[in-house]
Amino acid sequence: MEIAQNSVASFNYTLTDDDGTVVDTSNGREPLAYLHGAGNIVPGLEAALAGRKAGDRLTVDVQPEEGYGVRHEQLVQQVPREAFQGVDDVKVGMQFQAQTQGGPLSVVVTEVGEGTVTVDGNHPLAGKVLHFDVEITEVRAASPEELQHGHVHGAGGVEH
Repeated sequence: MEIAQNSVASFNYTLTDDDGTVVDTSNGREPLAYLHGAGNIVPGLEAALAGRKAGDRLTVDVQPEEGYGVRHEQLVQQVPREAFQGVDDVKVGMQFQAQTQGGPLSVVVTEVGEGTVTVDGNHPLAGKVLHFDVEITEVRAASPEELQHGHVHGAGGVEH
């Protein structure tokens, strides 16, 4: 069976950046399973997997526009230290939910100054080319429940 709309595909992968640094991998874990066509994985990888079948191996380079998007510098902002009421020691790498006009936005602290804190609302992989090494391990038809819910269910069935 080939990967197509409404099929469930499972695959092992290693994701690296332009420097060859491993960003994520399924090594040591179960293969990643997703419902094809439901937007469960980045669009560029999903498109490259269409038509593949179990046993296929491939490398895919996903451009930012088809991955986690381009970086938006307006999502990097300096905010007054007072905005972090109740947090005694703000550190680089801490994550917070910011309330914006567009709704909640996850931000990461990237710099802590005397009176200001720099936060970044971009996804950590925004603006980066994603390099995937993939091996398809299984392709099957999705169950009616998976199609209705828009995602894969585990071996035991519905888990939510």
